Order: sequence, then C-alpha cells, then structure tokens
Amino acid sequence: MKSLVLTSALALGVIWVGYPLAVAALAALRRPRRAPAGARPTVTVVIATRDDAPTVRRRVANALASAYEPALLDVVVALDAAGSAASPATLADLGPRVTVVVGDAPGGKAAALNAGVRAARGSVLVFGDAHQEFREDAVARLVDALADPQVGATSGSLDVGARGGPRTLADRYWHYERWLRENEARIHSTVGVSGAIYAMKAPLWQPLPAGLILDDVYAPMHLVLRGYRVGFVRDAKAVDVRRFEARQEYRRKARTLTGNLQLCAWLPGVLVPVRNPIWLQFVFHKLARLVTPYLALALAVGLAVLGARALGDALPVALLGTAVALTLLLAAQPALRRRTRELITWGVALQAAVVVATFNGLRGRWDVWQR
Repeated sequence: MKSLVLTSALALGVIWVGYPLAVAALAALRRPRRAPAGARPTVTVVIATRDDAPTVRRRVANALASAYEPALLDVVVALDAAGSAASPATLADLGPRVTVVVGDAPGGKAAALNAGVRAARGSVLVFGDAHQEFREDAVARLVDALADPQVGATSGSLDVGARGGPRTLADRYWHYERWLRENEARIHSTVGVSGAIYAMKAPLWQPLPAGLILDDVYAPMHLVLRGYRVGFVRDAKAVDVRRFEARQEYRRKARTLTGNLQLCAWLPGVLVPVRNPIWLQFVFHKLARLVTPYLALALAVGLAVLGARALGDALPVALLGTAVALTLLLAAQPALRRRTRELITWGVALQAAVVVATFNGLRGRWDVWQR
C-alpha cells in the first residue's frame, strides 16, 4: 500500500510540477527569437460562429478596429451550416471589408473554418471566436511573429475574467496553462494554440476533417509534423469577460479533453517520437493529465488504508473528532465555507470531465459539441 501511495504521489508531482518546472528551466536557457522586420502582409480575420447578429456585429467591429493598415485587413464571418442565429441576409450591411459565408455541410466549427478560409484573401489568417475581443495591437503582434520563416503559426494570449471578481479554479488553471504554453514555445513549439486568437500563414492551411473537435490543436500539430514551429505571443491578447459556472466549465472541459483523444486517433503521427519533434511535450501536456483523477483516487485510497492501519480501534473516534472540528471551523468562517464549497465543486467538475472524456475516447464518441 505504501508503494501505491508513493507511486501515485510521484506521478502526480511529475505531471503537474516536475514537467512544467523542467520546461521552464529549459526555456530560460533559450534566447528569445527575434523575427526579421519586413513589409506587413495582407491579413484576413476568420470568425467561425453560430451566434446571433448583434454578437457577430460587435465582434467584427472589434476586428476591424485593429491597429493594422485597413487596406491590408479584411474579415470573413463563417456561419455554422448546422444552425446559426445569424444569416448572410442579416449581416449583409457589414461593409466591403467583410465577407459572410455559410460553412460546409454537415456543419460544425471545422466545416465553417474550411469555408471561411476559402473565402479569405489575406496571406496571413488570424482566427478568433465570437465572444472574445482582440486588443488593438493583437493582430500586428501575431503577424510580426510569423515573419520568422520557421514559424508556421503562432498563438496569442487569452485573458479570462478581465473585469475582476474572484478567480475560479478554472481561471487559475488557465493562467498556469498559458505560462506553460509560453515556455514550451520558447523551447520549440506550444502544444496547441488558443482558438480565440491565433494566426497561421495562409499557404500552410490544410482543410480540417469534418467533425473535428479541436481545430486549435489539430492545425498547429499538423504544422509541427511538417517541420514548422508554433509560437506564442504573450502580448497579443484577446479578452473574454464572461464568467462560467462549474457545470458550464465541465461541459467545455469534457469536450476539449475528448478532442485530445480524437486527435490521437485522427492524427496518429503525434504519437510517434520520430515524427513528432515535441512528442514528450505532447505526452505530458495532453495525455498524462488524463490519468489525474485515477492517480488522485489511488492516492486517497492508499492514504485512507494506511491511516486506518495506523489508528486501529481509534479510527472512529479520530474520524468523528475531525468531522466535528471541520464543521465548527466552517460554521465559524462563512468566507472559508464558501471557498471550500467552491473549491470542491470546481475540483469535482474538472475531474469528472476527465473521466467522461476518457470514456468518450474509448468508445470513439466524438459528437460532443456543447453550446
């Protein structure tokens, strides 16, 4: 039983602490790459959406307000063919710099992106979602990073909960994730990009398979397998001020984690070390985390058994005393009670998403899109 506890604790430590610290240490040894200066290319911002017309209008206005030469920037709105609250007719007055298309059948984000890219005129594609907003200089910073001939795509940085308020466990996780991606990119490439803000050289785009869940992992990993790097630009920011409840985050997380497993099935080259130059990063970043709830369960069971053996007949008294002490503490501290409840709720939701994604992957169930 001791070996179970030690093995589980060690594995969790390596996945969540050891690997990130090793990546940060290696990244610190690398000099930042400076892209050569050059003439600014034409850019098309592609927004795939199924949202209503007012939401699309706000998003388009934000993209067009970018601090980038207006003559070099246009926008393509790709409406989901499976069902969108807006239509080309309701968006017909967006202006000459905006093209509205309907995505390919059978629908979904990947099919909408394929149609949107076909309609794009820019030599650089910048992708964004409907509910975030770009900072004014975000497009220019992404484009400048692509001046490096080795870089095929680059991710921007998504800020969540920017209007303040207490940070949820999901918010804190995203800050950790963003820090890790930046360090991975300094070594070679970030493992995936933020779907809310990333850019790609248009000639490198390849159509996405219908039904794909994670375009923001599939597309960059496809480039990595072809010999390109995927960068990360911390100062190219998109902002999402929405706040999500634990139930909503559970659904989003279950979908994205299922997408990681779909990626392994649909792009198996990512699992081959000789083909994938960031194989180790992919395994630790995208796959090893999927065993977290099972390792945590094994650790908890092991500790419980060891505790029961150590306490023997005193176990019931110890459990009762601990329960009474915790109850009194939480009753006396409303703020602590609230934080504890939130932490437990978010922790259970996020780990339940991992379990659901595991079963989806084992069954090959990829139709998991949630609004």
